[in-house]
Amino acid sequence: MNLFHRIARWLEVRIGVGELVERELTGYLLPRNINPWYSLGSILMTAFAIQVASGILLLIYYVPDADKAFASVTAIMNNVPFGWLIRLLHAVGSNMMVLALLLHMLSVLWMGSYKRPRELNWLTGFVLFNLVTAACLTGYLLPWSQLSFWATTVATNSVGAIPVIGQQLVEFLRGGKLVGAPTLGRFFAMHVAVIPLTIAALVGGHLFLLKRVGVSAPPFGKEDSRNRWQGESYRYESHPGGISFFPNYLLQDLTSICLYLACLMAVLFFDPYIFFPREAFNPANPYLTPAHIKPEWYFLPNYQTLKIFPSELLGLAVQGGAMTLLALLPFLDRGDERHPLKRPLFRVCFWGGILLWLGLMVWGHYS
Repeated sequence: MNLFHRIARWLEVRIGVGELVERELTGYLLPRNINPWYSLGSILMTAFAIQVASGILLLIYYVPDADKAFASVTAIMNNVPFGWLIRLLHAVGSNMMVLALLLHMLSVLWMGSYKRPRELNWLTGFVLFNLVTAACLTGYLLPWSQLSFWATTVATNSVGAIPVIGQQLVEFLRGGKLVGAPTLGRFFAMHVAVIPLTIAALVGGHLFLLKRVGVSAPPFGKEDSRNRWQGESYRYESHPGGISFFPNYLLQDLTSICLYLACLMAVLFFDPYIFFPREAFNPANPYLTPAHIKPEWYFLPNYQTLKIFPSELLGLAVQGGAMTLLALLPFLDRGDERHPLKRPLFRVCFWGGILLWLGLMVWGHYS
């Protein structure tokens, strides 16, 4: 008996490896009509792992000081071996992760996988989406460039439109009346510790709910695509006769992850500066306001919404109402039907919402 079999036997006696593999891999059945869109969850975990690993490597050389931050980022790009690769991987990867997260949420909406009893799955996913965008916002300031400094100034200024407590919130976020060294320290702590740990904890909760409730079967290819969950008692959604996660769907997961990595590398090596306006290469100057400062592409709809309405408060209220409506969607859409082609009102809202968001993003880019 070779060493590998001896180790396997030793583990089998103590923790029952064979039973664990049978229950969690080969014996874990998925719907037979499952599609590649379900791989977006695995893609997102891979993207998060890349962000954490590249972020840790950047921390070795980055200096979170207002006088040294920009110079340390410049040194990473120009002097540290492969520093440019790690820095661009982190910056481009954050944008790609947001894109994958948006696609994941849209696929869940399209297939009606947010419906009962998966309200908690949707809520944890919604909170994760907001935490990822918060991580992007806090990380945006760390290079301490003209772009990041003034974009953060504009973003924190908008909070001041909230009645009564608005100004106090602005000073709390900035650590003072103006964006400065205290702001950098607070955003650094949020970006490298508070937000990533919270995301990791919520990902664990999200996976627990997915495993506990069961994978939602796609509504396509069925004569009866209604939601089968009834009553108030707990019931795990099993899929007898389905395909096993290992090796069947694991291959699809790995294929999707490789496709994501190929897209990430294509942007990274052929056009990494698509996400870097000119102001991103100039050090922050609190005394020189650039003519045109705009946020990242995924914040452009919010930016344009604030410009449309006559007051920032009204713009914030509209955005807050839309986000609240989206968060509470599983509690508002109580219908049993899940197939999108059998839900005309849903299709109108779904495509109308996407076109409105894209329209505001393009408008914000060119305005």
